[in-house]
Amino acid sequence: MNVGMWWKAVRVIPRIDKEEWQRLDVVARWLISTRAAVLLMTFISAALAGLFALRDGQFNLGRWALLALGLVFAHATNNLVNDFTDYKRGVDKDNYFRTQYGPQPIEQGLMTQRELFAYIAFSGLVAVAAGIPLVVYGGTTALILMALGILFVLFYTWPLKYIGLGEVAVLLIWGPLMIGGGYFVITGAWDWNVTLASLAYALGPTTVLFGKHIDKLASDRAKKIHTLPVILGEKAARYTVLGMIAAMYAVVIYLVITGFFSPFLLIVLLALRTLPRVWAMYRRPKPAERPADYSPEAWPLWFSAMSFYHNKQYGMLLMLGLILEVSFL
Repeated sequence: MNVGMWWKAVRVIPRIDKEEWQRLDVVARWLISTRAAVLLMTFISAALAGLFALRDGQFNLGRWALLALGLVFAHATNNLVNDFTDYKRGVDKDNYFRTQYGPQPIEQGLMTQRELFAYIAFSGLVAVAAGIPLVVYGGTTALILMALGILFVLFYTWPLKYIGLGEVAVLLIWGPLMIGGGYFVITGAWDWNVTLASLAYALGPTTVLFGKHIDKLASDRAKKIHTLPVILGEKAARYTVLGMIAAMYAVVIYLVITGFFSPFLLIVLLALRTLPRVWAMYRRPKPAERPADYSPEAWPLWFSAMSFYHNKQYGMLLMLGLILEVSFL
């Protein structure tokens, strides 16, 4: 077992060659090929859904565990499907951006198509198996939510990403679908305030995706992939991300003022300490070469790495605020 690589793969996206890949166990290969480091964002959405349910006295551990398992494995399935779709469409050829920040197992010959299909089948079946009991409990609404999730898993890369809807899809998935829908399958009730509150977090993963699409804007434009940053232009896209980050805090403050959140949630304001770095990076174009003081492991990720850095701190503080609210109110 490569436990050290397991731990590394859930923290960063490791860069490895074929010889090292062949020495890895199946768990390490799964973690690397699914880009497990970014699955944290999905787990946070599941955790927030559970905390909202706990706050309302309607938490069910079994349903929450199924929700968390299903969402994480659905996200893993999506990442695998994305790589296969881009491989088949020829997007990842010729040192495309995706192959620079981490291994694209099928494009780089680390695994065969058959092996990739096995990973997709395993991950997808786990996600569906976890979702079936939740559909039985939640009925038609839960079935619709699950069907929407499957559609996003299968069709995010194409056509949604190609027509400027990928970023919109991520906002809907990480907020209303994962958190709002997650709250529903745990409690059996839909709450529009929870849905609104979900946007306070969902904007974070959207900034990460936006940042990645700005990072590879030139490559996407050349390959006729019309992400929102390609459509908006580089400068407008950078300031759009800053606007979304501001909105993350504005939603929390609004919900505190209206009484849906307690003042405990203002703890997210501690994440503002990251903003000088965020602002410094987003107010200028990405440098053509890696700065000497910038981590080689992170490059060529630039805006997306900064968005992930901010979102990780913000998301953890948002969870902490809800935990304090549940514990003391």
